[in-house]
Amino acid sequence: MFDQPILHHEPTPITDKENPLESMMRRFDIAAEILGLEKGLYEYLKTPAKQVIVSIPIQMDDGRIEIFEGYRVIHNDILGPSKGGIRYAPDVTLDEVKALAAWMTWKCAIMNIPFGGAKGAVRCDVNTLTKVELEKITRRYTSNLLDVFGPDRDIPAPDMNTNEQVMAWIMDTYSMHMRRTETAVVTGKPLILGGSLGRREATGRGCMIVTLGALEKKGIKAKGATIAVQGFGNVGSTTAQLLAEQGCTIVGISDVTGAYYNKKGIDIAKALAWASTHRTLDGFTGGDKITQEELLELECDVLVPAAKEEQITAANAPRIRAKIICEGANGPTDASADPILQEKGILVIPDILANAGGVTVSYFEWAQDRAGYFWTLDRVNRRLERLMRASFDAVYQSAEKYSVSLRIGAYILAIDKVAKTLKVRGIYA
Repeated sequence: MFDQPILHHEPTPITDKENPLESMMRRFDIAAEILGLEKGLYEYLKTPAKQVIVSIPIQMDDGRIEIFEGYRVIHNDILGPSKGGIRYAPDVTLDEVKALAAWMTWKCAIMNIPFGGAKGAVRCDVNTLTKVELEKITRRYTSNLLDVFGPDRDIPAPDMNTNEQVMAWIMDTYSMHMRRTETAVVTGKPLILGGSLGRREATGRGCMIVTLGALEKKGIKAKGATIAVQGFGNVGSTTAQLLAEQGCTIVGISDVTGAYYNKKGIDIAKALAWASTHRTLDGFTGGDKITQEELLELECDVLVPAAKEEQITAANAPRIRAKIICEGANGPTDASADPILQEKGILVIPDILANAGGVTVSYFEWAQDRAGYFWTLDRVNRRLERLMRASFDAVYQSAEKYSVSLRIGAYILAIDKVAKTLKVRGIYA
């Protein structure tokens, strides 16, 4: 369907459709209670600022008309223009989009970047669409949201089943209606259209940076530290590759076709080459085949769940043997598993910190587009590292101050920042 592979810039689908919003709110409620958030502020911060549902009529290649449904949720724009990806999936729901939009608000606040949170989606199966049909859907979705999108209002990015080409169509459609080229209306674009160096690898690089920080806190040397990575898409494979470059030993990897274990270490370069050639890890000979469940329960220093949601639950949390969990995916740990992992002394780097590298470099891309001046890859990576390390330290200090997990520490930090900003701005009436 695409000329280039789908890139999961802001990782992964949610499988339990009734859970994401509830799971986010359970953590939110704990942090709000610790902060003593007054009722009015609580209601304001949990409620999306805007929810838009659009109808997308398309003439298919065979001449018939089909109607698709699209969503855009602006959770909060107190800190600045809202920011968040657009995913295409046949089973996406409004509740899912609302949860993802809220997570984006907290990510941006934690990373100290001037964005609020948003998320978008279209209910469609990209595997059944031609490129022409996909372009029509994208352009009609964009034109329906012209009053929502904008470089100073709401800035989309790639997500599940969308990529650089989809962002190019959005940018072009918006620009044609505005009668001027507006490169800053989306991020995750092709480099030739104002994209940023380092954007594609940003989420995995961010995971690597905070993992190194967590290893340091645990007194574990990076060289020789054992890592298991669930998921070998853009985020998982990049994280594995970068941690291997830091001297870590990647003992386990997996994708949808299965998991592989090698006590002496998997050659990530060979695994990447295999996945590139065969499109999956199926048949990979660099490790022993194991189950996904066994990979999650491997004895290792760091487990990186970078595949999909609800992978660590109350059922398997007692069997997790990693010392550190770095959540590359959104929502890989069920709220019910949190107290079990904390009791076991496992340091969990929460998703709203761990995978925030993507939105951070999206911010860099937006800033470069606005200035019309583009940075070197080294500058992008150095600035990403500085922000990720500062945010990791801030979350760690928040957790220590309130004697809570890093996850609740992160929520406290984010909610407190947005709440204080709201108080200073006041509520227009």
